[in-house]
Amino acid sequence: MLETHARRAVLLSGLVFALLFSWSSMALGQHTLTGEIRYHRNFHSNFLPADRDVIVYLPPGYTTDTQKRYPVLYMQDGQNLFDGATSFIQGNEWRMDETAQSLIQSGAIEPLIIVGVYNTRDRTDEYTPARDPKYKQGGKADLYGRLLVEEVKPLIDANYRTLKDAQNTGLGGSSLGGLVSLYLGLKYPQVFGKLAVVSPSVWFADRIIVRDVLTLKTKPRLRLWVDIGTSEGQDELDSIQTADDARLLRDALIAKGWKTASDLSYTEIPGAQHNEPAWAQRVEPILKYLFKKT
Repeated sequence: MLETHARRAVLLSGLVFALLFSWSSMALGQHTLTGEIRYHRNFHSNFLPADRDVIVYLPPGYTTDTQKRYPVLYMQDGQNLFDGATSFIQGNEWRMDETAQSLIQSGAIEPLIIVGVYNTRDRTDEYTPARDPKYKQGGKADLYGRLLVEEVKPLIDANYRTLKDAQNTGLGGSSLGGLVSLYLGLKYPQVFGKLAVVSPSVWFADRIIVRDVLTLKTKPRLRLWVDIGTSEGQDELDSIQTADDARLLRDALIAKGWKTASDLSYTEIPGAQHNEPAWAQRVEPILKYLFKKT
């Protein structure tokens, strides 16, 4: 596995983000929120030491139709989803609120609740299933999974009108967030039935996620979106390796029974880089695939 500047940057992003967020939240950026947004500030976990905010997007009609219940999509890196003022690089956010709002109002997708769980300075450890001996980081994804399943999801189910079953509950993220989303989806298929695995860091810990897929005893009932950009590396060679890793993951999923015609969407986006503007372009097809109105 090649050690590149791009991959080291992924590992450092948790700490860098913590520093940037403490500065940006002091008010230089303009907020770019759309729709009804609610916050659960300084959420405390019994499993991990760092407190974090949880941000919730509510769909159009939520406050007027008080009987309706909604599917939920839980997303990693919650700072980057809705608000340019809190995003990793100010102004570069996923525009997930604007896109969801438009798709719901046009009837293209089911109305859904989107929950963004903020990352912390421990992002690399929390978003990885094993310690990477080369980088000497990682390995707390099981604890992070308990935070999501045993603490955050009960909080959301208790405070909002949700559809609680796995087929109405999604999990997603990008980069290491994509890695942890797939890992936890495989571990908790009884909780999460839809996964958005965006630009996953397949390379981490010598491609442990590929081995996890290949050693599955039975194929869980999961609907998967997996994607990668063709320019996600620091240079051309690194971009080729990154795309090849994503194809290894795709092939492993197909070998275990996922079918591209039914429960697996694999997409390569020509020229797409490893950043928020690129991921913002994928929000619409992701939501249409996972939450298409029936």
